[in-house]
Amino acid sequence: SVTTTGSLVAFGKLDERLDSAPMKHPARDQINMGLGAATLAGGAVVMGAPELGTGMAALSGALCTSGVLGWHMTMSIGGADMPVVITVLNSYSGWALCAEGFMLDMPILTTVGALIGCSGAALTKIMCDAMNRDIISVILGGYGTKSGGKGEAMKFEGEATTTTADEVAKLLAESESVIIVPGYGLAVAKGQYPLKEMTEALIQSGKKVRFGIHPVAGRMPGQLNVLLAEAGVPYDIVEELEEINDDFDETDVVLVIGANDTVNSAAEDDPNSEIAGMPVLRVWNSKQVIVMKRSLAAGYAGVDNPVFLKDNTDMLLGDAKATCETLNTTVRQLLGTK
Repeated sequence: SVTTTGSLVAFGKLDERLDSAPMKHPARDQINMGLGAATLAGGAVVMGAPELGTGMAALSGALCTSGVLGWHMTMSIGGADMPVVITVLNSYSGWALCAEGFMLDMPILTTVGALIGCSGAALTKIMCDAMNRDIISVILGGYGTKSGGKGEAMKFEGEATTTTADEVAKLLAESESVIIVPGYGLAVAKGQYPLKEMTEALIQSGKKVRFGIHPVAGRMPGQLNVLLAEAGVPYDIVEELEEINDDFDETDVVLVIGANDTVNSAAEDDPNSEIAGMPVLRVWNSKQVIVMKRSLAAGYAGVDNPVFLKDNTDMLLGDAKATCETLNTTVRQLLGTK
C-alpha cells in the first residue's frame, strides 16, 4: 500500500501533474510517525489471530493508514528527489514480497523479494551519494529536516536570451571544442539518433566533441549512458561528472539538451536552495552555453536556474528531437559532410 500510493504521487510529480515542491506541513514528522504506529498496531492485531470481524477491521485499517503514509511521505519530498523515492519504493516492494514468501513458506518469493529489496536499497544509496542527499531523510519522508526550509532562496534577476537553430548550427561549425550535456528531455523526445549523426559530422571535421553525463541524469543512474549507447555514440567520448567538470573552462560551446537541475549553478551559489550541495555540471564556465528546452520553466526541483540568465547563455526553445534534426541537417551543410 505504501509503494502503491507513493508511486502514484511520484508519477504525478515527474509527469508534472502534481506540484513538484515538497508539502511542508508543520506536523509532518509527527503525522508520519502516527501513521506508522497505527499501521504497526493494525498488523499486530492481525498477527494475534483474532476473530474474523476484528481481523478484517484491523487489516483494512492498516491498509488505509499505510496508503496514507505512502502518499504523505512522498508528497513531503521535492520533485528533484523523486528518482531516489522511486528506488526506495521499489526496495519496499521487494521486502514486502520477501516477507510474503516467509509467511507462505515459498522460498522462490523470499529469494526474489530479497533480490529486489537489496538491489533497490543499493541503487538508493548510489543515487543519494550522487545527489548529496541524506538517505535517512529521503526514506523517512524528510524526517528531521525543518519544515520551513533553511531560509529564503536567492532571487536571480535578469532576462533570458533566445537564439535560433541556424545560429546554433553556425556556432557549432565554427567551434573547436564542444561538450554535450543530455538530460531527461532528450530521453523523452528520443532525439539521440539525430544528435549522434551531428556528433559524427563534427568529429569528422576535426572538432573535439564529448558528452558530459551527470550521475542521475534522466531518471535512473546510467539511463543516458544506455540511451547514447543505443544510438551508437562511442563510449570513449562519454564522460562522467568527475571526469569532465574541470574541462568546461576550456570549452568553446556547451550544448545542454533537456537538462535543468543537473546544470543549475544555484546548487553551488545558494545555500538556501532546494538543491544546495548537489553536485552539478559547471556548464556556465564555458565560453558559450546553449540550452535546449521546451520552455523556460523550472526543472523537477521547482528551482529557477540562474544559468539561463547569464550573459554567455542562449536558450533554444522547442522539441528536442525536431531541434536536433534541424541542427544535424544545418551543421552537415555548413561543414560539407554527408
